[in-house]
Amino acid sequence: MPIFFEKRQLVTPGDLIAEGDYIAGENTYKENNRIYAARIGLVEYEDKKISVVALRAFYIPKVGDTVIGTVVEVGFGGWVVDINAPYQAVLRASEVLNRPFKPQRNDLTEVLDVGDLIVAKIISYDRTQNPQLGVSEPGMGKITRGQIMRITPTKIPRVIGKKGSMISIIKQETGCQIVLGQNGVILITGKTLEDEELAMMAINKIEQESHISGLTDRITQMIKREKAKRGGVSNEPKN
Repeated sequence: MPIFFEKRQLVTPGDLIAEGDYIAGENTYKENNRIYAARIGLVEYEDKKISVVALRAFYIPKVGDTVIGTVVEVGFGGWVVDINAPYQAVLRASEVLNRPFKPQRNDLTEVLDVGDLIVAKIISYDRTQNPQLGVSEPGMGKITRGQIMRITPTKIPRVIGKKGSMISIIKQETGCQIVLGQNGVILITGKTLEDEELAMMAINKIEQESHISGLTDRITQMIKREKAKRGGVSNEPKN
């Protein structure tokens, strides 16, 4: 009775998990004595019962995605980064340092330490290894200013909008720079805290009302209404 996935391993709909005398549990189904995954999630085994714990708020990594993560461990040759995925990501020292890396001499905590936030790109990932990150592109690396917010990863396309229309409106109306991590983490950097809070308010509204039509118009009206209450978005720098 072969098992094709280990416990807590990620599966996607249609993946063959096991074959033989097993019982189909939550988020699985059985056909011709075979158990298949019905949803994206992590495999769980309980005696002969096979289930899949569905991933709702988690992000499934894809090569080329931009993500925003938190350094959770400094290792011998790089950093372990939490990217809101089932598996933690790895940022190698060679991806960050512009010189040969010598573990005996280099203290990696001077570059990135536990708790630091970074913008990175997923440069490789498959089911045999953790996601590998790169920070070589402009605007990537350690985050030093701005506000961080988190939304459900599947709502990121709604924040972007058709052909980038929604995010363009928010940037234009608030004057903020916004980096959208495909993992549901967002960096908002404005001239003032009020600008940043207005952008966050708009994005929160998108997440809550993404299923309702006419969202673009409502977001535009909300921003304009809030700016009118405040007498316009201030251009004075933050203290």
